[in-house]
Amino acid sequence: MNKRILITGGAGFLGSHLCERLLKEGNEVVSVDNYYSSNKQNIAHLLDNLRFETIRQDITFPLYLETDQIYNLACPASPVHYQRDPVQTTKTCVHGAINMLGLAKRVKAKILQASTSEIYGDPSTHPQNEEYWGSVNPVGIRSCYDEGKRCAETLFFDYHRQYNLEIKVVRIFNTYGPQMHPEDGRVVSNFIVQALRGRDITIYGDGLQTRSFCYVNDLIDGLVLMMNSPSKLLGPINLGNNCEFTVLELAEKILKLTGSKSKLIFNRLPLDDPKQRQPDISLALEKLGWQPKISLEDGLKETIAYFKKVLD
Repeated sequence: MNKRILITGGAGFLGSHLCERLLKEGNEVVSVDNYYSSNKQNIAHLLDNLRFETIRQDITFPLYLETDQIYNLACPASPVHYQRDPVQTTKTCVHGAINMLGLAKRVKAKILQASTSEIYGDPSTHPQNEEYWGSVNPVGIRSCYDEGKRCAETLFFDYHRQYNLEIKVVRIFNTYGPQMHPEDGRVVSNFIVQALRGRDITIYGDGLQTRSFCYVNDLIDGLVLMMNSPSKLLGPINLGNNCEFTVLELAEKILKLTGSKSKLIFNRLPLDDPKQRQPDISLALEKLGWQPKISLEDGLKETIAYFKKVLD
């Protein structure tokens, strides 16, 4: 049976891909977005679909509509965007979660929280599994996002315990692919844009810090599987690619794939930037039968092709 599904942050990078996926499955989809860090162009091709609606609204204000499922993706996800207005970032995480949980409670909808690997902070456990509580600076420049998302998880589990609300919580690790914002400040988009423009590629620190990069199609598969999993499976569950690369290795791959002559330059590492980031995805494999299928090289080829079109 087709569903009516609400996606907050529906015009963002992940949200727009999720809108496409759920519409293809025959569902009615409502995108809610204030376009702070998203792009209307991401969903422009969906506007003629009669099963697709858009609402321009900030989720820090209550929303009233009927829906069967809610994917709560709304929040700037890159440091450049979430540090630009840190108070609003915290409000989006916390007030937004309260409003969406309130809506889910009123209409008896199932609700999924897009949490983050930033929950783990600069981890002392490697790779990071869901039982690790994290090492987060509560007063740093990244805290608006890290602690905002941690509080949102608390709210989700308290709504479940107190009101028996059906919740799902996933922790998303670095994800990349078409429809990323060229100026979002994330490492994949930064490197590709710099390489295609022939500019120096900026590496922070020595480039030996590690990241794990998940292609967007794999991530969307995980979100949908989690939403439609048995009600007793609440999460949190890590979703990400468990293949680990140094930032320097990523830069070298992008230089090779773009054929760019850009040079590598090294700048000071930002405050509280994590040195390691790799998900333990054994729980996702066990409970959802999910694991990434797309290699970094194949995903980068698709992403580079997208940015070539955007920059042209």
